[in-house]
Amino acid sequence: MLDDTDRRILRQYQAEPGAPVADLAARAGVTPSTWGRRLERMERAGVIEGLEAVIDWRALGYEITVSLRFTLDKTVPRAFEDFLEAARAIPEVLELQTFVGRVDVRLLLLARDMGHYQRLYREKILTLPHIVDIDALMHIAQIKNEDRLPL
Repeated sequence: MLDDTDRRILRQYQAEPGAPVADLAARAGVTPSTWGRRLERMERAGVIEGLEAVIDWRALGYEITVSLRFTLDKTVPRAFEDFLEAARAIPEVLELQTFVGRVDVRLLLLARDMGHYQRLYREKILTLPHIVDIDALMHIAQIKNEDRLPL
């Protein structure tokens, strides 16, 4: 599906998506018009889904990140649906992931400080439906966060 030219374009685009097209095209070894055509083709094919802003939550006052892992009551027919619907409604929830195994759902939560986290935990997290068990992992440091595909 992708040839070497596409991979060069994607490498440059991943590295610096906001750079001028002429610069990115030159680094990829193509003309700006070739860059544009190929990028558009990859967008239409769903290879490129879009651009997003990366926000530093700490700069906005959110100092606490917690990963909560849940085991749900699987004897309840709509346990997953009910839980996910309620969790989506919590503004401080950044991510929801489902799994097969002992852990059913992982939720990533942001809080301004420990007091805010305790309020969120007591008032919003513990009220989520169909919870059998919760395991909380407090984020200490981010060692690696790589969004780029090694092309």
